[in-house]
Amino acid sequence: MGKKVIINITKLTQKHHISLRELSRLSDVRHAALSELSNGKRENIHFSHIERIAEALDIKDIREIIDLIEVDD
Repeated sequence: MGKKVIINITKLTQKHHISLRELSRLSDVRHAALSELSNGKRENIHFSHIERIAEALDIKDIREIIDLIEVDD
């Protein structure tokens, strides 16, 4: 068993009732980057993006943005 970091972009947009494009506008993170993160096509994220998403959505706990899950190797 290994571990994998998951970015909860889809959960965030659903919870805050906003579109991916709106999250992009609010956080000043490129729409393409958010889209790739939400559909699993991007494996990395800049800390500054996490900070901007947290600021835009008034998130106090980073665990709302990222999860660490168990995966089969």
